[in-house]
Amino acid sequence: MEAGELEPLDSNQVTVFLGLGSNMGDRSENLERALAMLEQDPAVKVEACSAIYETEPWGYAEQDRFLNCAARVATSLTGEELLALAKRIEGDLGRQAGIRYGPRPIDIDILLYGDQVISVDSPDLQIPHPRMNERAFVLVPLAEIAGNCRHPVAGRLISELANLVEGKEGVRYWCGAPGNFAE
Repeated sequence: MEAGELEPLDSNQVTVFLGLGSNMGDRSENLERALAMLEQDPAVKVEACSAIYETEPWGYAEQDRFLNCAARVATSLTGEELLALAKRIEGDLGRQAGIRYGPRPIDIDILLYGDQVISVDSPDLQIPHPRMNERAFVLVPLAEIAGNCRHPVAGRLISELANLVEGKEGVRYWCGAPGNFAE
């Protein structure tokens, strides 16, 4: 199996790719803590994480730079259950409601959930993430661990999308993968 292919650990699990970002407090520590908290759930196994990249804020410019990474996890959680876990971790790490795309200690987005397309009547859960193809800060780290995965809607490899996205020159390598989560 090539790196990034969507092969679950067992038939009850699906391979999911998450995007993580932080621009408040100790940004790299926030990323590590979020990954460790994901790993504490018995239904989640963090399999790999990209390097960490520093990026300019997107959507709302009057804030500090972000640190971003992508993680590959195997889980038996449904998309809704994984979203609830991500929101709980965000809250536990101090994220509060505020300006849309504003500063936050941690942001966890479900980018891909296997090869599924999930579009429920809630704006909170849309998979693949509806704006990931526009965001270099998502695609550059994601391509590092999922370059051979095909976007289930766009039909292109993640590596192709990362090469085509505008703004990739603003995604600067910060350091290697957080904690023990290197591929």
